[in-house]
Amino acid sequence: MKMRTRTLALVAAPLAALTLAACGNNAEAPAADAAATDAMAPAAETPAATGTVVAVAQGNADFSTLVTAVTSAGLAETLNGAGPFTVFAPTNAAFEKIPAAQRDALMAPAGRADLTKVLTYHVVPGRVDAAALTQQIQAGGGSATLTTVEGGTLTARAGADGSVTLTDEMGNTSRVTQTDVAASNGVIHAIDTVVMPN
Repeated sequence: MKMRTRTLALVAAPLAALTLAACGNNAEAPAADAAATDAMAPAAETPAATGTVVAVAQGNADFSTLVTAVTSAGLAETLNGAGPFTVFAPTNAAFEKIPAAQRDALMAPAGRADLTKVLTYHVVPGRVDAAALTQQIQAGGGSATLTTVEGGTLTARAGADGSVTLTDEMGNTSRVTQTDVAASNGVIHAIDTVVMPN
């Protein structure tokens, strides 16, 4: 299945001027931020999705390790539910960055609780598409705090090149590589590194 991608691009004032550490709302957002929000409006409507986030992930070979992990953790039924869910989905290459011993321990039956914690840390309740995430980052003065299903937080930031990164509670970062992969019960954004909860 070919995944539709959309690059997160901010065309406002230089992003270097934005405060990366701010997490609250900025009531005095510059007019340029409003222009950038308008620029993020999709040129065309996203096609209707026909499968859940799990089904969409199953249809893409780049997410085979994630699908195996979701199945091992017993989360497929939950993620096939009504949602909506926003899934920051690590690619197979992202899982390969985890040391083999740690990865094997997570995938073993004894590691199911830890695996569940890691996977639910990649899921945010609600449908947060690329435009909405960009708006949240702008409203936060350069960053947005996302509360995950696991209960922890991820911090989304925009780079000067328009890229978006997530910083986990351990201080590690992951780059969003694909956005707005539509599902019937949410949206998937591919990331290049597995994020870890505290």
